[in-house]
Formats: sequence, C-alpha cells, structure tokens
Amino acid sequence: MPEKPDYYQVLGVDRGAGADDIKRAYRRGALKSHPDSYKGDKADGERKFKELAEAYEVLSDPVKRRRYDQYGHAGLRGAGLHDFSRMGFGDIFSMFEDIFGGAGFVGGRARGADRGYDLETQVEVTLEQVATGAEQTL
Repeated sequence: MPEKPDYYQVLGVDRGAGADDIKRAYRRGALKSHPDSYKGDKADGERKFKELAEAYEVLSDPVKRRRYDQYGHAGLRGAGLHDFSRMGFGDIFSMFEDIFGGAGFVGGRARGADRGYDLETQVEVTLEQVATGAEQTL
C-alpha cells in the first residue's frame, strides 16, 4: 500500500495554519481538481480530489488534527475517518456543497429561497423588561 501524503502538503498550508486558511486552501484545491474543471487525466483528478477531501476532513476537525499532529496517519486509525477510496463522487459532491454553501460548481445558484434584506430597528426597553423577559410586538 502506498504511503499516505502529508495532509498539510496536500492542502499547501503550514502546520500552524488556522481554520480559515485550511478552508480557503481546500476550496482552491477542490476547484482545481474537481472533475468538471480538471485539465488532465480524469483518474488523476479524482485521486487528487479525494486526497484533498481526506486532508480537509482531518485538518478542519480540531480533535483529528491534534491526533494527526501528534501521531501522523497512525493516530487516525479508528478515529472515524472516512474511507475516501470507496467514496463515490455523489458523496464528495455533498461534502463539497457543505463547504461552498450549496452553490453549483459551474456558476449554479444555491438551492432554496433567496435571502431577503436584513431589517434593523431600535426598541427602547427598561431594565425591568430585560430582567423579566418581557415581549414587545414590532
């Protein structure tokens, strides 16, 4: 069995990278290696995409990341890590949509109703109303 790659190298981030950096790196890599946009051998793109998903799953979870940092891949055995080698693209697309907010891959729109405008108002309340949990109609 080939040796698993270093997850930080897969995502192209430093070991001290924060959650936002890891998410950004995953998004960037996933867009490049996604089957709809990969400019190479489809099997190679699929392998890279699965590698990215596996690296993101570990490094975005604080508990799994701590285990990985301390023990490497051996620390993840039996840690609830998905077996991406058996994962179909439907499963990966579902995870991809979770990361990208449900938007389609090629300029698609997010599912569900469009979000309306935010409304703001000021309401004066007394300290007694706050303390007792009073309700007011707007």
